[in-house]
Amino acid sequence: MAIKPKRPCAAPGCRNLTDRSYCPDHQQIARDRKRERNKQYDLHQRDKQTRDLYHSAEWERLRQQALIRDHGLCQDCLDQQRIRTADVVDHIKPVRSFWHLRLQLDNLRSLCHPHHNRKTAEDKKRYPSK
Repeated sequence: MAIKPKRPCAAPGCRNLTDRSYCPDHQQIARDRKRERNKQYDLHQRDKQTRDLYHSAEWERLRQQALIRDHGLCQDCLDQQRIRTADVVDHIKPVRSFWHLRLQLDNLRSLCHPHHNRKTAEDKKRYPSK
């Protein structure tokens, strides 16, 4: 299997090569940007009840159980005979439409970001906001 060539770090002026956006010296920049995006999303798009769920200890425990159950792999990628690390634990039936299933392990699935984004877009069409 071919290995992707390394590319320059995205930090201005950095000459380090990396297989991600930022080299290990500048990973904090990526974490800070992601934290800020999540903060803005929580403030402007997610309702308070859902935000509180995703910041709860119960959710974190359940999320870890789902990742362990799925061996930390994206389940949609596995269905396509590919191996990719899961970044997100997704509700199969969306929280807003099926609040009673929010903490059910069998309603959770480990996904990579591209598959999660695709599924979220499908869910928005299938289950319009209340």
